[in-house]
Amino acid sequence: MAHATNDLVATDIGAYLAAHENKSMLRFITCGSVDDGKSTLIGRLLYDSKLVFSDQLAALESDSKKVGTQGGELDFALLVDGLAAEREQGITIDVAYRFFSTERRKFIVADTPGHEQYTRNMVTGASNADLAVILIDARKGVLTQTCRHSYLVSLLGIRHVVLAVNKLDLVGYAKEAFDAVEADYRQFAAGIGLTDIVCIPMSALAGDNITSASPNTPWYTGPTLVGHLETVEIADDLESGPFRLPVQWVNRPNLDFRGFSGQIAGGVVRPGDRVRVLPSGQESTVSRIVTADGDLPEAGAGQSVTLTLTDEIDVSRGDVLATATDPPEVADQFECHLVWMAEEPMLPGRPYLLKLGTRTVGATVTQPKYKVNVNTLEHLAARSLELNEIGVVNISLDRPVPFDPYTANRDMGGFILIDRFTHATVAAGLLHFALRRAHNVHWQAVEVDKQARAVSKGQRPAAVWFTGLSGAGKSTIANLVEKRLHEQGFHTYLLDGDNVRHGLNKDLGFTEADRVENIRRVAEVAKLMVDAGLIVLTSFISPFRAERRLARDLFDDDEFVEVFVDTPLDVAESRDRKGLYAKARRGELSNFTGIGSPYEPPVTPDLRLDASGAVTAEVSAELVIAHLRQAGVLTPPPVS
Repeated sequence: MAHATNDLVATDIGAYLAAHENKSMLRFITCGSVDDGKSTLIGRLLYDSKLVFSDQLAALESDSKKVGTQGGELDFALLVDGLAAEREQGITIDVAYRFFSTERRKFIVADTPGHEQYTRNMVTGASNADLAVILIDARKGVLTQTCRHSYLVSLLGIRHVVLAVNKLDLVGYAKEAFDAVEADYRQFAAGIGLTDIVCIPMSALAGDNITSASPNTPWYTGPTLVGHLETVEIADDLESGPFRLPVQWVNRPNLDFRGFSGQIAGGVVRPGDRVRVLPSGQESTVSRIVTADGDLPEAGAGQSVTLTLTDEIDVSRGDVLATATDPPEVADQFECHLVWMAEEPMLPGRPYLLKLGTRTVGATVTQPKYKVNVNTLEHLAARSLELNEIGVVNISLDRPVPFDPYTANRDMGGFILIDRFTHATVAAGLLHFALRRAHNVHWQAVEVDKQARAVSKGQRPAAVWFTGLSGAGKSTIANLVEKRLHEQGFHTYLLDGDNVRHGLNKDLGFTEADRVENIRRVAEVAKLMVDAGLIVLTSFISPFRAERRLARDLFDDDEFVEVFVDTPLDVAESRDRKGLYAKARRGELSNFTGIGSPYEPPVTPDLRLDASGAVTAEVSAELVIAHLRQAGVLTPPPVS
């Protein structure tokens, strides 16, 4: 089966290389539960493809004796499991990519982990796959992780599935065992929309039905695994779809050339085609398709090219060039599937970054509509999403983006969420559709704007955000500041943490999710009050940096002042008139900041107040007013 056996290698290496270059490529993944034999299968494929060099084979023989699980015989899994922890535990942890080829096709295979805690790695491996090989141990049948991976395969748009009923040698190659597993799996798969399934009985370790029909299964008349992988037809839906090119780079090597570079995500483009730039909506005509090897008469999905246009129009990284007759939608609110991949839970209302194609924007996730029990496919109520959980949520962006539903185009409908501070990927998402309200809700033009209101009050509106531990003295200082400003004729309003929970936020508790929503609502109210021309003082613990960043981002650069009332925990606890710290110490209050829940102090606040007791509240209030005066908040705004 290996290309190394081809006669052309010996007689005409040039012709062989040309034939090899023009072979089609199939990307597939192996997945399933722990110890179902995924790594062994890939190792066997590499071995039978003659793609194991002599030194690798020698190392495999040595490693098989030292750390192998086959009693000194070749342990093919060791060709794939490269991490020390993988070899020690006999499991796959990271995604391992391997290349092999046959006379008819080239392959890239991703070996994905079976353990539940590494489900996020499986999502990574499946994101670009055309086919999934789902392994099942013939002795164990369909397991929880089999269902989980199958659901993810369906969700990620992989329609071709090989059900590899492995380790059949351990059940005596019994047809009854194979039939039972096949029946159980097909029943589950039908419920998640997987219908293109080829079931193959095999032993990856012994090589049964991998490259040639096994005499041990005379009752099986279907294809071998390699035979099916070589011949399965993968429809190129992207090539036949509408043209899409997310712009990755504006190419300006000199004054006489301006092109737009990126990888085509769908369709075909030719010089003379009319294209639209999104989200701006401007149109132009393709002049040239430029590559390192010269201009092309046309280019299709998967090719990386540079397009030049006949008109000088504004195009930037993150924009999408699309066919003018069938452009993608543009929206800023969506329903989507979300696969949560972080140890920290998804908190509704918390700001994240969303990367869709080459564009990165701010995003906020609302409370999940539901999460999915992948074993029963039941929809369950949820307040947040934990590690490896899958849910359907609404998501709101800070600006419109062009998109296609994930089912129509993976590149235009698949995204990741990124933590704004650590820049770690926390979730993978699949866009379903734009929310109707995104089309129906628009900004209403008003005659009296923020500037006019500020001029009438003789002040520059701003939000003064007091943060610190409970008992730090935030409310005391904020009250004194408002009193002084009121005496001086300024227009103010104080939003206090306890007061808003009597009305606006009376439905919220003190879980992390509720605290995030508490601050989100207060920040939105403060924004409206600043728009009204007021100086708004807010006194909230606001323990998480992410939510304070969300609040700051709602305002113009000179409108937000973060005041950190810095008090050591023991000092704050000694001022505890309400007895809250004592209750928290006794375990009667859960999620109390400083005891059961963390406080993340500001890294670079606009003003830090020492509230340990060395400075009085009155002096602290004067320091705040002095800062506001120096920042220009207390001076009349210019009349436009």
